[in-house]
Amino acid sequence: MWHNLAQLARYRGLIQSLVARELKARYRGSVLGFFWSFVNPLLLLLVYTFVFTYILPAKFKNPDGQSDMDYYALFLFCGLLPWTWFSSALLEATGALITGGNLIKKVLFPAEVLPIVSVLANMVHFFLGLIILVVFLLIYRHVPDLPGLVWFPIAVAVQLVFTLALALLLSALTVHFRDIRDLLSNLLTFWFFATPIVYPYFLESVARFRWLFNFNPFFHLATSYQEILYFPGPVGHAKWLLALGGASAALFVFAYWIFDRLRDSFAEAV
Repeated sequence: MWHNLAQLARYRGLIQSLVARELKARYRGSVLGFFWSFVNPLLLLLVYTFVFTYILPAKFKNPDGQSDMDYYALFLFCGLLPWTWFSSALLEATGALITGGNLIKKVLFPAEVLPIVSVLANMVHFFLGLIILVVFLLIYRHVPDLPGLVWFPIAVAVQLVFTLALALLLSALTVHFRDIRDLLSNLLTFWFFATPIVYPYFLESVARFRWLFNFNPFFHLATSYQEILYFPGPVGHAKWLLALGGASAALFVFAYWIFDRLRDSFAEAV
């Protein structure tokens, strides 16, 4: 396993070319092409801004309990962008070995590249959507706390490792248990509403069940992004983020071990 894991660095050229192919194939034949990567999050943010400003104005207090939370749509977008990366990557990676069956039947092709490509391609869309968020933060003069931005690459790295671990594990298991794809789509819906993305993490109703929320890995990721990009002041979830990073690294090793154990059965099962 450790030998195969060490070989991943040698496949960076292959991974890069497959990610580029995946990004090009997504918008092949469309008029706007790659520009849709900016249009989609822009339209989504405009819709949220309209709905939660004029139709269903959201009224929440800031963590200080005194001032009102301004620009709820921006708060929502800070958690929604990383969630979209996470959920889309897992849904695509789960079936990556099945859809790429012709590739993994080749003797020298590393099967783990396929779920990794799904995660990285969606990470690119996350960064492109982040540009739209930054533009709107500047328009509304809602500047994030500059010292807190140091934690942003750490949050991205933690999410990347965590998502890669789940992608490897689920893609390997789905080859033998096809029901996982359908179960995952329902689980992600439940997971989304069990994470403080559409509601703030500091609500009293959330605080009552904080011990339960602490078992939700994406609770700490979403909250970290919100504290880094939206709320002023220090990143209160820094220690949780670091703990999740260590747990994600251990999960990645375990997931790769499972993947490596099942590797020889992929060609026959797909």
